[in-house]
Amino acid sequence: MFHRKYKREFGPWVIPAIYAAVAFAAALTIPHIEGGIAPWFVSPVSVSSGQAIYSSIASGMMALTGIVFSLMFVMIQFSATAYSPRLVLLITRDPVTSHALGIFTATFVYAIAAITGVDRSGSGGVPYFSILLVFALVLASVGMFIALINRLGVLQINRTLIFTGDQGRKVITAMYPALSSAVAATGSDAVRALPRKQTLIHHGRPRSIQAIDVRTLVQLAKMSGGMIEMVAAVGDTVVELTPLLYVAGTREPIAEEKLMKAIQVGGERTFEQDPKYAIRLLVDIAIRALSPAINDPTTAVQALDQIEDLLLRLSQRNLDIGTYRDSDGQLRLVVAYPTWDDLLRLAFAEICFCGAASVQVMRRMNALVADLTRAVPEEHRPALGYWDARLKATIARSFSDSEERLEASKEDRQGLGIPRQHSPG
Repeated sequence: MFHRKYKREFGPWVIPAIYAAVAFAAALTIPHIEGGIAPWFVSPVSVSSGQAIYSSIASGMMALTGIVFSLMFVMIQFSATAYSPRLVLLITRDPVTSHALGIFTATFVYAIAAITGVDRSGSGGVPYFSILLVFALVLASVGMFIALINRLGVLQINRTLIFTGDQGRKVITAMYPALSSAVAATGSDAVRALPRKQTLIHHGRPRSIQAIDVRTLVQLAKMSGGMIEMVAAVGDTVVELTPLLYVAGTREPIAEEKLMKAIQVGGERTFEQDPKYAIRLLVDIAIRALSPAINDPTTAVQALDQIEDLLLRLSQRNLDIGTYRDSDGQLRLVVAYPTWDDLLRLAFAEICFCGAASVQVMRRMNALVADLTRAVPEEHRPALGYWDARLKATIARSFSDSEERLEASKEDRQGLGIPRQHSPG
């Protein structure tokens, strides 16, 4: 867990620093090794030409790095205003961005440092492999530049939505077992029935719960002979004196340092153990597109396509995953995870409100609810029936004209495309 936290917070700067350090070491050692092993093996490039090549590459690479990354961050910030500012960190922390900066920095550092090997000790020559390496770094920089430009294609709205949906699909697959799997029901009542022995409190600036080390908490509860109930859920922002968890029924208190190490906190939410976060971002994009300043209901419809897929996948999974037992089958840990009703409220409530006056959005939501109702297991359908009634009430309230109301009540997966031959109800 520490490795994941370290990589998330420092990775974007550590990777370029490693590239720079390796390039500097190579620039100092390779000419020296060449001079000791094969002093006669020199490049046909003259000393003045070699110095000009190194200095030109160094100056040009520094200018290229500044221009490319300035434009990249301007594009990201501009796109974030149209989608969601929470997507900025996800894009800037992409490994391609870090490695591109690393290659660019390595080329600059190597060219600057390797120029000292030209005409070393008055040899009158340019080390052969050293100048080959700088050309190889230039070619690698061109390749990373192309990869970086292709990566920025994710800023297109459709690819942004697909990217966000993909993160949600990964979390769903990793966290939730198949619907046929037997998972114990929530056992928070069993924890609350025991005498509370300990409360873990958050101290410090506001932080987001990013992940929970379930295995460690179960082991700590087992060794102490008690149970643990997580009060703060993954995705919650905790502030000073916020309770994080309760420990009940233990023989002796558990060291708070060990408990804190099992809870990963950070400056923002992540996808790692948060099945709601992808839906949250998709809803953010949809309601931003529905704002009067942007007025782009088609983007909201595209966001609903991804939301429908995530909800359908969630409906085919066992959502009762909040209880964890030790190897002996004894309940040791209870964690709060969203229910089906919670997920539907997150997915529908704000879009239904902000898109109430959009015929396109209402038609797409009608189709979404109808398709989910037909596809989900029986126990999930009553909640969808509630949202079907909410949609009808919203349409009746938002469209005073009977013809417009009829148009908005149709089911249409494209919003304004090919409506189905029947209207809901």
